[in-house]
Amino acid sequence: MESAQFYLDIINQLQDGIYFVDKNREIKFWNHAAEKITGYKADMIVGKCCQTSGLNHIDREGRPLCSLGCPLFSTLTDGKQRQDQVLVRHRDGYRIPIHVNIFPIYQNGEIVGAVEVFTKDSPTVFEDDLIKNLSNIAMHDELTSLPNRRYLESFLSYRFEEYKRFGREFAVLFADIDNFHEVNNHYGHDAGDMVLKNIASSLNRNIRRNDLVGRWGGEEFVGVYSINAPFEIEIIAERFRSLVENTDAINNGNTIHTTVSVGITTIRSEDTIQTLLERADQLMYKSKRTGKNRISFQ
Repeated sequence: MESAQFYLDIINQLQDGIYFVDKNREIKFWNHAAEKITGYKADMIVGKCCQTSGLNHIDREGRPLCSLGCPLFSTLTDGKQRQDQVLVRHRDGYRIPIHVNIFPIYQNGEIVGAVEVFTKDSPTVFEDDLIKNLSNIAMHDELTSLPNRRYLESFLSYRFEEYKRFGREFAVLFADIDNFHEVNNHYGHDAGDMVLKNIASSLNRNIRRNDLVGRWGGEEFVGVYSINAPFEIEIIAERFRSLVENTDAINNGNTIHTTVSVGITTIRSEDTIQTLLERADQLMYKSKRTGKNRISFQ
C-alpha cells in the first residue's frame, strides 16, 4: 500500500495530465495535472464514463470522438498504443488543443483498461481557424470581437507554462487609449465605441498567427507576443503605437484621431503571471506620465 501511494504521489507531481479507464471506459483515476489542464477536479470526473464526463473530445474537424473513432476505445479493443491530436472541452466551456498518448493496461494477459497521457498542444495551433470557430462566444468581447480578458488570461497561462517547460520566451504588452474619456464626453459614447471597434479591427488584421491581442477592459488592450530576442519588444510596441495613431474613426462627419500609451516587457525566470502583468502595466503608466502616445519597455 505504501509503495502504491508512493507511485501515485509521483504521478500527481507530473505536469502531464494522466487518467485511467477500465474496459467500460469508466474513469478510475484523474491526476492533479489533468485537473489543472481541464478545470475538472477528480471528484467531478472519477466514476463517470468518458461519454458523460463533460470533456467531449472532438477531432480537428469538430467531429465527436466519443461516438466516432475514439482512439481510447480502439486501444481498449486491439491493445495498440496510439497518439493523436484532439480538442477537449475545458470546464469553463472553451476548447483546448491537446496531444494524447494512449497505452493499454494488461493483467494476466488480458486488457483491463487504458491510460491516457495528455499535454497541451503547441501554441502554434492555439489560435487556428478551428479554435476560432469552436470558441465559446463568452471568450470574445462583444463590442470589438477581440479576445476578452478571460481568453487572454487563459492564453497567457498557457504561454507561461510553455516558458517554464521549454524556455520559449514571450512578451506582454499593456496599452491604454489616451484621453478616451474626453472622446466620450465630446463626441458621445457611440463615437467612443466606434473608436474601440476601429482600433480592434486594425489590431486584428495585423496580428501574427502565434500572438494574441485582446481587450482587457474599457479602453485597455493586452497583447501576448512570441519573441526570439529581447530587442524585438521595442519594434512590437512601436508598431502597435503607430497602428493606433494611424487609425481614425468617422462620426457625424468628424474625424476622431486617437493615440495610445504602451508598456511592454519580456518574461523573466522569477516572474509569476501577476508580476509580469503588473510590470507591463507600470510601464504603460510610465508612458502616460512622460507625455502619452509613446512606448516604455523593459
